[in-house]
Amino acid sequence: MTDFSKPREAARPSGDAVFVHPHGLCESDDVGPGTRVWAFAHVLPGAVIGAGCNICDHVFVESGARIGDRVTVKNAVLVWDKVTVEDDVFLGPNMVFTNDFRPRAEVKKTRDALAPTLIRRGATIGANATIVAGVTVGVYAFVAAGAVVIRDVPAYALVAGNPGRNLGWVCSCGDRLDPDLRCVACLTAYRPATGTDGLCEAVPSASVSAVSTP
Repeated sequence: MTDFSKPREAARPSGDAVFVHPHGLCESDDVGPGTRVWAFAHVLPGAVIGAGCNICDHVFVESGARIGDRVTVKNAVLVWDKVTVEDDVFLGPNMVFTNDFRPRAEVKKTRDALAPTLIRRGATIGANATIVAGVTVGVYAFVAAGAVVIRDVPAYALVAGNPGRNLGWVCSCGDRLDPDLRCVACLTAYRPATGTDGLCEAVPSASVSAVSTP
């Protein structure tokens, strides 16, 4: 079994091996193949990280945090206990998670008192954004740089500002949708999702005429 408690010899990442930079520290034994942990990053025991992730310099992943496959965690991101990040998420540099609504240094809380946060598949969190504890960021949502998210973000929504406000919609490719919920860049179309404030999964533009909007 691989010993994740010791920095590895300097080497470039390749294949299915877990790469830990000599100045990185990975204490978790639940890290997927092909994941890279770079200099001065610290992954605590009990953290879960999937396959093919990029854990950049100065990242901290606390025990109890869960990160899916192919996630990019840019420099200086702190992923706390009870934060769950699904597959294919981008976490921009210096973005901030929290897990306690009313922190006090002198009040020691149990894990049950912390609030869970969920970042759904394919979402992007921009640089210096703040995700307040207890929210869900929807599938392929896009949180702009510097935004402060205090409520749930619908699927495919573009959120910016303080507090974060929905300014429109984005495609899974990252481009903004036009007023007809179509992406000019990749010609994918969307429609409102029944029973939610977000959009449904992409519908190929060739079949848009056969799809009725709720």
